[in-house]
Amino acid sequence: MYICNMTALEKNIVRFAWISLVLVHLVILAGSVVRMTGSGMGCPDWPQCFGYTIPPTDVEQVTWKPDHAYQEGQMIVFEEELLVAQRDFNSAQVLEINNWKAYEKHDYATFNPFHTWVEFINRLIGALTGLPVLILAFMTFLYARRTKNWTIFALGFATLFMLGFEAWLGKLVVDGNLVPGSITIHMFGSILIVFLLLSIIRMLKPKKVATENRYIRPLAIGFIVLGLLQVFLGTQVREEVDALIHSGVLDRTSWVYNLSWIFIVHRSFSWVILLVSAVLLFWLKKERIVFKLNMGIQALVIFQMICGILLAESFPLFVQPAHLMGAIILLGTLWSLQFRLKKA
Repeated sequence: MYICNMTALEKNIVRFAWISLVLVHLVILAGSVVRMTGSGMGCPDWPQCFGYTIPPTDVEQVTWKPDHAYQEGQMIVFEEELLVAQRDFNSAQVLEINNWKAYEKHDYATFNPFHTWVEFINRLIGALTGLPVLILAFMTFLYARRTKNWTIFALGFATLFMLGFEAWLGKLVVDGNLVPGSITIHMFGSILIVFLLLSIIRMLKPKKVATENRYIRPLAIGFIVLGLLQVFLGTQVREEVDALIHSGVLDRTSWVYNLSWIFIVHRSFSWVILLVSAVLLFWLKKERIVFKLNMGIQALVIFQMICGILLAESFPLFVQPAHLMGAIILLGTLWSLQFRLKKA
């Protein structure tokens, strides 16, 4: 393999890029589970959770108690309102309101231990992802100083920056009680991080395959653009579903009938994706190049179609994160394909 001819630093960069890539996919999956279970506001504040570093596990922990020591920033749910301790104090026999202030960033005041811990695990995986990405950025800087290849460092720094941006955007999403639109931007930020990490890996492990068909690369790029458009449409459908849930429509079998034209476009557009993938795979197979990658693309497209059909029927609970992960992996596979092709 080509990696045997790489320097120790290059090997470590590739390893940490792969580690970061796996963790980013786990973050995306965890975020999808958060959306699927409706746990987005399981922690009403950020970066802590009800003012705790380790989230509460029982409603008693967020219920006011007499003769109890409270620390500044800790939260309680009192009369359907979220209150924040203004200082460290010991409570008296009755609640003294001057020790508390109402939480002003949103009016969500519900404690559900399941939702709290689903959201906390999502945040924890995101925080763990930061460590290998930080190490990766530092190693790309060392690599750039040695080789004067500042492109690799730019990719490593951009990955670190985007991860920080995603954390900041996650705070805005929580502070705004899941503001529509910011969730879509959050999703596309994650896709960009995947593309950046794959670019680092493929630039340090160049395994090019020659092709005489000048239309393959433009078609593959077009496939990525169409895939991104399809993801955007999917996020809009998901936000409409969230709106239905918030309005009290909880019957999954009725969601399809309450969605707008965006769902129809998203569903119909999948046939365009299927057609483009069929043409691309036919050309790739005809030239006998990157066969394993081809099979992966074909399998992912079929998998996405099956998930889409299931979701169009009754929105099965666990199909939603599977559908999202299939889309992310498919886009990453197509992005990798760009680095594998070259003109004959």
